[in-house]
Amino acid sequence: MTDLSGVVAVVTGGNRGIGLGMAEGLARAGATVAVWGRDAARNAEAADHLTGLGARVHTEAVDVGDEDQVIGAFAGTVAALGKVDSMVVNAGIGGGAPFVDQTLDGWRAVQRVNSEGAFLCFREAARHLVERGEGGSLVGVSSTSAIHGAPRAQSYAHSKAGMLAMVRGLAVELARYRIRVNAVIPGWIRTEMTAAAAADERFIEITTRRTPVRRWGVPDDFGAAAAYLVDPTNLFHTGDALVVDGGYTVF
Repeated sequence: MTDLSGVVAVVTGGNRGIGLGMAEGLARAGATVAVWGRDAARNAEAADHLTGLGARVHTEAVDVGDEDQVIGAFAGTVAALGKVDSMVVNAGIGGGAPFVDQTLDGWRAVQRVNSEGAFLCFREAARHLVERGEGGSLVGVSSTSAIHGAPRAQSYAHSKAGMLAMVRGLAVELARYRIRVNAVIPGWIRTEMTAAAAADERFIEITTRRTPVRRWGVPDDFGAAAAYLVDPTNLFHTGDALVVDGGYTVF
């Protein structure tokens, strides 16, 4: 069993969906968890849930696309918890429209959160970890849309492919500081973001038939993956992308 006692981990978008599933895995392994999300009420609900699992929890209401808010949230987290050992960048939004109808404003709205938000959160965490000099872990949540063609979702796919490139570059640059950087690639997961797709029975049937385990994933499927990637004893695993998709990408 992974033991994360004494580890402090931030999970952005940690108040619902995959982020909450990851936060649960960290909490069960003994980590102290900081939940970042825009909705303070949902942050509080997530905190109550994680506290019930025995974890120490801190929350920050933060829009990850806003530089000042990210800087403030990170400072607030360190002030409350004393340090940060790991940053799990999960917060993201979708964006779906026929490509010929895609607006520049719509494109930029997705990049602001998924790309710029990831940059800001990783940067603040990296600055802290380099200064502390005790190593750490950065984890970014990508998507199978970074691998397969994603019609009507090019802005989202672009941001998630960029996440993989950023993870690889950071893994090389930060290795000298004993900072590991990895990604998670989810497949089709039942969350609020995928609710519209999940309501289409034919789409569910098609995607499930292509998934060897014959089901969509759920947030709970990401708890163990998060705990493993945050685990400070896994010193030799960096620059990787852990696929959690039930076999979808290899079938």
